[in-house]
Amino acid sequence: METLFIHIAKSSGLLTLFYCAYYFLLRKETFFNSNRWFLLSGLITSLLLPFLVYTKIVWIDPVSIPTINYSQAYLPQTIQDEAFKINWNYVFIAIYCIGFLALIIKFVADFYNLNSILKGKKIQQQADFKFIDVKENIAPFSYFDYIVYNSSMYTPSELENIIEHEKVHSDQNHTIDVIISRVFCVLFWFNPIIWLYKKAILQNLEFIADSVALKKISDKKAYQYTLLKITTHESCVAITNHFYQSLIKKRIVMLNKNQSKRRNSWKYYAILPALVAFVFLFQIKTVAQEKKEALEIPEAPANVDVYKIKNTTTDEELKEMTVKLKKIHNVDVEISEVKRNSNNQLTAIKVDVEKGTGRDQTIQIEGDYAIKSCGIIISVDNNNNKKINIITDDGIEKPIVVGDNLILNGTGSCKNKAITITSLTPPVPPTPPVFPAGPMPQAPTPDMSKMPKPPVPPSNPKDKAAMSKFEKEMSEFEKKMESFEPDMSAYEKQVEEIMSKHEAIFEKEMQKYELAMDKFNDDMEKFTEDIQIKYGKDSKEYEINMKQFEKDMKIFEKNMKLHEKEMKKMEKESQKS
Repeated sequence: METLFIHIAKSSGLLTLFYCAYYFLLRKETFFNSNRWFLLSGLITSLLLPFLVYTKIVWIDPVSIPTINYSQAYLPQTIQDEAFKINWNYVFIAIYCIGFLALIIKFVADFYNLNSILKGKKIQQQADFKFIDVKENIAPFSYFDYIVYNSSMYTPSELENIIEHEKVHSDQNHTIDVIISRVFCVLFWFNPIIWLYKKAILQNLEFIADSVALKKISDKKAYQYTLLKITTHESCVAITNHFYQSLIKKRIVMLNKNQSKRRNSWKYYAILPALVAFVFLFQIKTVAQEKKEALEIPEAPANVDVYKIKNTTTDEELKEMTVKLKKIHNVDVEISEVKRNSNNQLTAIKVDVEKGTGRDQTIQIEGDYAIKSCGIIISVDNNNNKKINIITDDGIEKPIVVGDNLILNGTGSCKNKAITITSLTPPVPPTPPVFPAGPMPQAPTPDMSKMPKPPVPPSNPKDKAAMSKFEKEMSEFEKKMESFEPDMSAYEKQVEEIMSKHEAIFEKEMQKYELAMDKFNDDMEKFTEDIQIKYGKDSKEYEINMKQFEKDMKIFEKNMKLHEKEMKKMEKESQKS
């Protein structure tokens, strides 16, 4: 579930990134076809790029368990019973599904309405186009190769302009763009940017159709008058390219705008550094792996001595064994807690081994039955390094390293074996990082009294003097509106720089935290094994210790939930900024 939320958040962020690039860099350029493919590639990239994750492996050294007694260091902690809490993940999913289903129903209804308009109508086939002349009072539109209009509402010259416009939509398959943008609005309905993105796609399609159609129309003014006349029609069919749009002003401005210079095409590549930064910040997964120590087994040891202890070994033989170990290998061995049954067989024994380096090895066996064969093996490699291991009927067992002690884990065939581990401590979970805080720049507050008012179009579009005056007023209005954009652009740039620095710092801390968590999980596995060795998996002591450990892990999980809340709060503040 968390993965789904992260994917949606990343996709929404990429959509925002592409829309900002279009709005601030490409919106006023006349590269209409290039803008079309830029906007479509933004939708596809936002959906697919979050799936591409590069895994980076970081190797860390194995860490031994500290020598602190578990019973002293891991004190019980009181956990209060948690009251009923709302699972907000399920709430968010429910809200998303409601919006998703509502838009799906609306999508299907729009297709049904479109089909009801096209069904049963007389079709005129001309080349690759299918013309349908309807009687309904609806704005002209195209849907794939269908071009629908009401000829009774327009003069022949106006109808010719409209058909040329809709032919461009049909010929370039603009309906596909409309449907794709609509599907993304269904998927990301909660993100307001996607609705602005869809509007930008539809607006750019109109720019394309206007520019191509105008090349085939001799009277440019008449085409603009046709645009103004169509604004009186408010009934439009969804999921189609309809001639009526609420952006008539912008279309007229674009029709009269000079062609953009070729050198401005560099703006399309401005998005690439941002995408590379996105991959390095969010699409690289760091995995920590512990270096595996190569098990040093001499190929041809110079000397191997085995000192086996059987259940029939006498006290004299045990004493003789300790003398040999001291004399030959300078190893101090103390044998104690020896118990025998009625048949003089060993049922309990404790062997303490000190190699002379301060590192001890201890094996303790006790029970009601005679022990099986076990003992000590000392191997000397070619570098004259000595290794001490326990030997059982099943072979040599590697000792566990616990601080300065070597503890023989004794999982061999010695019956009723209880290995004494002198000290244990649980690993301490790392503390999650906190997103760096800092002051944000003051957002510019525009003076609404200084905002220009848009001019009112003349009531009679055929009045050339009034239309000329209206065009001049529109040009002045556009220039005045542009004066308000620099303040907002500067403010957004400041916020972006500050948030980028904070995110870079936080990302580094999160990488360290993730590495520490991987190490913590490995340490927990070792700690669990040591607890099992000390108390036995079925013993009461093991059960008590593991219950206490589970309680402490609940506290840790509670702290992690608090960390997640802080992260969500940080994200909300970032979005608000």
